[in-house]
Amino acid sequence: MTGGDTRHIFSRVLFYLLIIVILVYTIFPFYWAFASSLTPNNRLFSTPISYWPLEPTLNNYQLVFRNNLFIRALINSAIVSFAVTALALVVGALGAYALGRFRFKGRSVVLYTVLAMTMFPQIAVLGALFEMVTNLGLYNNLLSLIITYLIFTLPFTVWVLTNFFKAMPRDLEEAAYVDGASPFQTFYMILLPLAAPGMVTTGLLAFIAAWNEYLFALSFTQTPENRTVTIAITAFEGATASSFELPWGQIMAASVVVTVPLIILTLYFQKRIIAGLTAGAVKG
Repeated sequence: MTGGDTRHIFSRVLFYLLIIVILVYTIFPFYWAFASSLTPNNRLFSTPISYWPLEPTLNNYQLVFRNNLFIRALINSAIVSFAVTALALVVGALGAYALGRFRFKGRSVVLYTVLAMTMFPQIAVLGALFEMVTNLGLYNNLLSLIITYLIFTLPFTVWVLTNFFKAMPRDLEEAAYVDGASPFQTFYMILLPLAAPGMVTTGLLAFIAAWNEYLFALSFTQTPENRTVTIAITAFEGATASSFELPWGQIMAASVVVTVPLIILTLYFQKRIIAGLTAGAVKG
């Protein structure tokens, strides 16, 4: 075996070791939550540590799905996330079409302003948003979450989709105009279907961001009936918990229930996500 072959084998071993370390680092927390959700409460803190419950039980999941406040929080999160995603895609696609296909004075300024909006931390605008939400009478209302979540989902959607529309050949529009199509017809009948990978990518990322958001949900909602799942888990009160005990098994089960929809969506749309990210990177 030559020195070059030895170096090649060594580099491949290091590469796969690095992959294993990354997988363990990213997957283990979810695995631990899943294993804990199947562990009886009286065995959660037993020693020595067991990495899989000796007596698995679904009791924690049964208690979670009997918790009406948690089910309500799931419904609230679904309503808010789907509404935010739909609005971000509709408004973002129209804005991206205008920025990507038309030339006008100040276009670059608008683009970089949109990009700059993604750089501000949420806490920097929280105070101003709280005053606006309160003055509009939207405090403790799901509509306040839908409106405020667009602040960090819409700029990203516009920026990514602009690259898709910008990269499409002009011949498509010219042929549509020759056939008598209006600019709006050209947009939704010709260009929008071609931007499907970007729409799926940005839509899924917007959904995940809205589903996982915590700060605005904590600040703009108050009563349990209007909480989203992130707040419901942190304020979880199990069906069998005493006032001095946190129901960790039920909290872990609720965390798994909240995470599973995101995993399913990501796996289902993974090909379109990869195509969208790759196309955006190459064509941008």
